[in-house]
Parts: sequence; structure tokens; C-alpha cells
Amino acid sequence: MAFCAKCGSSVADGVAFCPKCGAPVAGTAPVSGGSVGAPAATGLSENVAAMLSYVLGWLTGIIFLVIDKRPFVRFHAAQSIVVFGALTILRILLTFFFLGGYSFGLFWLWSMLSLLLTLAFFVAWILLMVMAYQGKMFEIPIAAGIAKSIAGSTKV
Repeated sequence: MAFCAKCGSSVADGVAFCPKCGAPVAGTAPVSGGSVGAPAATGLSENVAAMLSYVLGWLTGIIFLVIDKRPFVRFHAAQSIVVFGALTILRILLTFFFLGGYSFGLFWLWSMLSLLLTLAFFVAWILLMVMAYQGKMFEIPIAAGIAKSIAGSTKV
């Protein structure tokens, strides 16, 4: 068990950043084989770039997948594309299925499903940004495998 040099809180082994204040923890192994705090061509540290790949969903995922070559950032960018792209496509398909034929009798069902999908989108968005900022490899079960193949790396 390590302790944060900035705020003094306890930090679990293998975690690169303090979960309380976000400061880098000295003596931890890098997350992706490179230096966790080292900026790339974007000028951002690895954890910040990974977090920002989730900010606007699949759009920022595409941007960071193209501009950043670090495996940790590329994985999170690809996972952003897969997760939020799938949720966006699902929402479009639900809209066409329930409202495409002007069947307003199913409007209440579409509203409930849309609300649940929006809640899932929001929870995933917050959770993935926090985990990426903390330097953790949080993998969504099906999406992570697809993201690893998109990122071009099976080992992150």
C-alpha cells in the first residue's frame, strides 16, 4: 500500500494516480510501458489524453485515435468509439423502429427505452472518464476486445 505525496491518502498497488487528488504516485509501474506522466505530441499527459478521449463520446475518440500513438490513449479512444458509437446507433435504431411509421401509440415505450439508454450513456461516460484519468485499464466486456483490435494492440 502506497501513500500519495500530495494529499497523504492511501493508494492501492499498481495505481498510477491518487484516486482522491489525481496526483501521480511515485514508484508505480507505468500503465502502458511508457511514462504515464510524459506528454506526447499533444502536450497532454497520458491519463489526461485518455480521459479527454471520452469527453464528446465517439467524436473525441476518433480525434485521439488519430493524433495520439500511445497504446493506453489509443485503447481508451477506441473504447470510446465502440461504446458511444454503439449507444448512438442503438438510439437511432430505436427511434426509427418506434417512431418511423408514425406509430404514436408506441411513443411511451420509446420514451422509456430512450430514458434508460440516456442513463446508461451518462453513467458510462462518467465512469470511463474517471477510470481513464486515474490511469486504470477499465474494460467494458464486449467493447474492450473490439477496441483492442481497433487500437492495433492486444497488450496495453
